[in-house]
Amino acid sequence: MIRSFRRFWRYLTAALEGTLDELLDPRVQIEQAIGEAKRRHALLAEQAAAVLGNERELDIRINRAATEAARLRASARQALVLADRARASGETTRAAGYESSAAAFAGQLTVVDASVSDLQALREKASAVSRAARRGLEQNAFALQDQLTQRARLLTQLEAAKLQERMADAVRQVTSFAPPGDTPTLATVGERIDRRFARATARGELAADALDARML
Repeated sequence: MIRSFRRFWRYLTAALEGTLDELLDPRVQIEQAIGEAKRRHALLAEQAAAVLGNERELDIRINRAATEAARLRASARQALVLADRARASGETTRAAGYESSAAAFAGQLTVVDASVSDLQALREKASAVSRAARRGLEQNAFALQDQLTQRARLLTQLEAAKLQERMADAVRQVTSFAPPGDTPTLATVGERIDRRFARATARGELAADALDARML
């Protein structure tokens, strides 16, 4: 019982889907498919843009950190030069101050250098993701172009099918055309003539038989 019901349900579903396919406009379905393909491509383009944007942001941060590291390195070097000059002049207190500043610059430089290393590692990963995103976007662009080509071909086929249907309808109407009102068709007139000829022939044969019988 359950198996029969399932079989019936499958048949009913297939019949309904077939009816729905007949009712749907192929042109609308084609445009819906192309619209969905364009939507997916636009979404992929946005994702690729986000990945590329992240890569560019890392470049900016790396350049900024590298600039800061260069500034701190130059400041630490200058502080050490000034410390040496002060110590040579016997200004030990000032020399100690310069050395303290140099140490502070060196400490900051260590942090910035570590940040640059971390950013560069992230940049390498982002670059790999970016290349993959570019390839994916290019492949999807080719696929979209192929779908657009298919769209043009399907629309051409659809117009050809519609033209063929119109021609078939026209031929069917011509072959099955019946004049309005009581005007007979040639086929009807021919049938009537054949009928009258057959009846006349039959009457002639009967009359001849009757004449032969009288003569006997």
